Amino acid sequence: MNSAIEPPLKGVRVVELTHTILGPSCGMILADLGAEVIKVEPVDGDRTRKLKGFGQGFFGYFNRNKKSLALDADGAEGRKVLETLLKSADVMIENFAPGSMSKRGLGPEHLEKINPRLVYCALKGFLPGPYEKRPALDEVVQMMGGLAYMTGPSGRPLRAGTSVIDIVGGMFGAFGTVLALKQRDRTGKGGLVESALFESVVFLMGQHLAITAINGAPPPPMPERVSSWAVYEVFNTSDGQQVFVGITSDGQWKRFCEFFKQAELAADPRLATNNQRIEARPWLVPKVAEVFKTYTKAALEQMCLDADISFAPIARPQDLFDHPHLLANGSLAPTTLPGGVQTRLPLLPFQMFGWRPPLVSDPPGIGQHNTEVLAALGYGAREIAGLQSAGALGPRA
Repeated sequence: MNSAIEPPLKGVRVVELTHTILGPSCGMILADLGAEVIKVEPVDGDRTRKLKGFGQGFFGYFNRNKKSLALDADGAEGRKVLETLLKSADVMIENFAPGSMSKRGLGPEHLEKINPRLVYCALKGFLPGPYEKRPALDEVVQMMGGLAYMTGPSGRPLRAGTSVIDIVGGMFGAFGTVLALKQRDRTGKGGLVESALFESVVFLMGQHLAITAINGAPPPPMPERVSSWAVYEVFNTSDGQQVFVGITSDGQWKRFCEFFKQAELAADPRLATNNQRIEARPWLVPKVAEVFKTYTKAALEQMCLDADISFAPIARPQDLFDHPHLLANGSLAPTTLPGGVQTRLPLLPFQMFGWRPPLVSDPPGIGQHNTEVLAALGYGAREIAGLQSAGALGPRA
C-alpha cells in the first residue's frame, strides 16, 4: 500500500450539517479522501448518536475522519460562528427535510451571497419534480422504486439487508461534489449539487427496466427469477452447512465434471452449452445437489477452489471481523467508537495508485474540536470561553 501519496482532497474544507446516514456517508467519503470535514452538530450532539436498535451503529461508522463543532447554529452568536466557518469553506453538505434549510436562512440562495465559491451539496428524497417536497427514507424509496419487490418473493416485499440507498445516495452526492469542485476550478464559482434517494434506487433498477423492454414483460422477483446460468444456487452439505456455487461458463462446467468425477454429465449432449444446461435445470440442479451433498462444507469449498469454480460460504456480518482476506489486506481499520468500544470497521473499497484511503481519526466526541476549529477561524481563547458561557457551544454539562 502506497502511504506516500497525498490525499486527493487535502486542503478542501467541508462543513457538514447532517444526520442519520445519507448526509454522513457523503461526508465520510470526502473525509476519507482527505478533506477536512467539520461536522456541525447541536450543542447536545447529533441525534443520531442516541439512536437505539438497528440505528446504533450509524454514528460510529459514518463519522470517522471528521471534526466535531458543537454549536447552537440558530442562536445569534452561534450563527455568526457558522457564517464565518462557511465563508472559509469549499463545500457544505446537508440532508434535512425539503425547505428546512431555506427556512433557517441556510439555503443555497442564502449561502451563495456569503460565499460564491461554495459547493452546496443537498441530499434529499427526490430530485426536482412533482415529488421534491415529499419526505423520504431509505425504506420508503426501496418500496417505491421496486427494490423491495425484487428482493422478496412474490407478495412479500422485503427491504435490502443494509441501508443501501442511503449509502448509494451519499456516494453519488460525494461524486457530484468532487465534480463540482473540478468545475469550480474552471469557472471560479460554486453552486448546487443534488443527490436523491428515489433516483438512486431507480438507477439500480435500470437492468430490470431494460429486460422489461427487451422481453415485453417484467422480470419476477429475484428469488423466482430464471437464472442466466444453469448452476447458480445455495447447496446443502453433508455436515448441515450451506455453500453457494456458481458455474457460469463452459470452462467451469468442464472443470466441475472433471474434478467431481461426473463423466456421465460431461458426455451428455443435452448439457453441451450454458443455454442447454439452463433448459435442463429442473433435473440438473437436483443432480448437482446430490453430488455436493456428499461433501462437507470445508471439502466442497476446497474442491471448488481447486477447480477454479466460483463459490461462497453463507456468511453473517459478524463473520467479517475474522475474514482472512480482510485481515491480510487491512480492509478493516481498528476503530474506537463513542463510548470507548474498540472494533474494526471497513475502509472505502478501492485503491488508487496503490493508496487506500485510511482511518486518520475515530468518530469524534460532541464538540471535541471546538477549540481547534474556532482558533483556525481566528477566535481567541477569551472569545471561545465567552461563546461557551453564553451557551453557543456544546456539549452542555
